[in-house]
Amino acid sequence: MNKDIRTEIFRRLQADNPNPETELNYSTPFELLIAVILSAQATDKGVNKATDKLYPVANTPESIYALGLEGLKEYIKTIGLYNSKAANIIKTCEILITEHNSEIPKDREALEALPGVGRKTANVVLNTAFGMPVMAVDTHIFRVSNRTKIATGKNVVEVEKRLVRLVPKEYLLDAHHWLILHGRYVCTARKPKCGACIIEDLCEYKSKTEY
Repeated sequence: MNKDIRTEIFRRLQADNPNPETELNYSTPFELLIAVILSAQATDKGVNKATDKLYPVANTPESIYALGLEGLKEYIKTIGLYNSKAANIIKTCEILITEHNSEIPKDREALEALPGVGRKTANVVLNTAFGMPVMAVDTHIFRVSNRTKIATGKNVVEVEKRLVRLVPKEYLLDAHHWLILHGRYVCTARKPKCGACIIEDLCEYKSKTEY
């Protein structure tokens, strides 16, 4: 795929959705961090259901830490892997309080040092909360990037690095959200909705479907 086609793909995605946003509910960088930790192997809808109850009660490192492990579990027990996620969140809150003055660090290394925070989660926070042009590659973005040939790679890090290098700079900040939403609702895993896709004529997927 050449630069002109990639540029046209993102031009169309931008025209269709000029201000893409995460579907996780949050109002502060800390709330976003907790929501993304909870979203691993869970749906955004399921996470929002839990955090809509949690955040009015506790939405700072101090207040969530004060809930304690068992107290936090009561709010997130509807989410998969909630036991390990609760343990990670309590430890993360403690580190934020003691080492970061309860502020979310703005660099990937410090974020990845927090329990429950991997490269993808760190990139989501850096991109969505702090407006940095980084790429958080999840299963949707990995699939869309490889299927369309926007950026191919054998693993998420390969795809991430190629996207950062190949996506036109003027579109890079929002590319994460456009690609994840496209993968979630149009370029779905089992049966992509090619006939309803605004970039079908530019996509290099060989097994296109009608819709």
